[in-house]
Amino acid sequence: MRKYLMISVIVTAITLFNSSCESELNLAPVSEISNASFWKTESDAQGAANGMYTILRGQAVDNLFIWGEARSETMGQNAGAAVFQNWYENLLTPDNSGNLFSGAPTTWGGMYNLVHHANLLLKYVPGIKFNSEETKNNILAHAYTMRAFAYFTMSKTWGELPLVTEPTSDLSSIQRERSSVEDVFALIKSDIEQAETRFSGMVFQDGRDMWSLPSLLVLKADVYLWTGKRLGGGDPDFNVALSALNEVEQADTDLLPDFGSVFDYSNKRNKEILMAVTFNYEESPVNTIYAWMYASDVFMPGGVPAETINEIIPYAGVPFWGPSDIARNKFLDGDQRKEHSIIEIYGNDGSGPVFHSAIQKKFNGTLVAGQRYFIDDYIIYRYADVLLLRAEAKNALNQDPSAEINRIRQRAYGEDFSSHVFVSGSQTDNDNAILDERLREFLFEGKRWWDLVRFDAAFERVPSLVGRQDDRYLLLFPIATPTLSLEPLVKQNPGYPN
Repeated sequence: MRKYLMISVIVTAITLFNSSCESELNLAPVSEISNASFWKTESDAQGAANGMYTILRGQAVDNLFIWGEARSETMGQNAGAAVFQNWYENLLTPDNSGNLFSGAPTTWGGMYNLVHHANLLLKYVPGIKFNSEETKNNILAHAYTMRAFAYFTMSKTWGELPLVTEPTSDLSSIQRERSSVEDVFALIKSDIEQAETRFSGMVFQDGRDMWSLPSLLVLKADVYLWTGKRLGGGDPDFNVALSALNEVEQADTDLLPDFGSVFDYSNKRNKEILMAVTFNYEESPVNTIYAWMYASDVFMPGGVPAETINEIIPYAGVPFWGPSDIARNKFLDGDQRKEHSIIEIYGNDGSGPVFHSAIQKKFNGTLVAGQRYFIDDYIIYRYADVLLLRAEAKNALNQDPSAEINRIRQRAYGEDFSSHVFVSGSQTDNDNAILDERLREFLFEGKRWWDLVRFDAAFERVPSLVGRQDDRYLLLFPIATPTLSLEPLVKQNPGYPN
């Protein structure tokens, strides 16, 4: 009987996920806004800009997390089937990097759609008459920032990319060769510079769910830390990153006193958020990827304490994957971040509690008519990023990062902080401490894989990669077979089969 219940849960989960994805796709703009006849008024431009954010939302359903964290040491198999095993075991090929049961590997198509819509804005908005030049510049700043973010995300994932800076008539195919990583980042940095001159002030817009000057500056720091470490930019890039992060201090942002409240569904767009992708039931009742990291009663052991059940119910999704033992055990005693990020499930057959599994709690959604929907906003940057990126930049410059690390720890440990004060050591020791702190702080936020690559620590910290230091190609993702079929000028990343 239990076997058939399990099958029923999986089929239901797939159906709900697929139907919700179709709803998300229906949100995308359907008009042919690439036609120049569309671009006549200020409202045309604003509508196109809003559509660009709808496309970003589609990528935040699952892709941003998959690219940014799925391959790291934080993820592992949970109580359900091992359907995500190719990710956390680092067994990716051009054909098996699909999203759950879709059967198709993940591609860069959605991100190039985002680039296309940014390119449309950059091409046509300058020719539209606006009531205010500030409004026009603001829309252009959003487009430049979005294009920079899209290329940054894709290059961290696939490396070299076809560079497209004009709208394309055929969104299904780019038909050009890949440009070097150096050229890609030259465009990213140029776009950031263009956006920075156009945002009108250090203010947040539209509930902190659209790009702003403060969030652009965090993106800028993220980019320059990446090029400083991965592309040999060194101290000049680290100094640019540090300067950008210092400038963010002028914005209305800070750590919330309580870590858990940052992720409370009823507290979206709080003061700690700098940039998040919005989900809500009225516009986008889409179960994000976090539904596959929660709990189903079918997979619960006997003897689970009532307080654990009451914290979880109503059940939703299927626990196909979740926090690895490494992630669970990285938290130290007294760290409140664990209780707000993870729920550990213990069964009891009469002989005492026995650990069974763990589920993510940080993004457990909201209840609508007694049903759980995983529609938390996808946080791209928050103030804790500012602090830990600044610690990283300072340490790279042989400066003391303890002030930033201790601000994070002070919130995490509260009254127990005196037992966890960070004292600066060697540059290597500090980097390891920053990496550990980032794991505890940003677990499930889609950052960990890219953190490991930026710190050149993937082959040390990911169990499936230990001992494979010679296989450096694994730091990039394979180009999906469907992409290669559509793009004859694109060649597979070295190391992967064509």
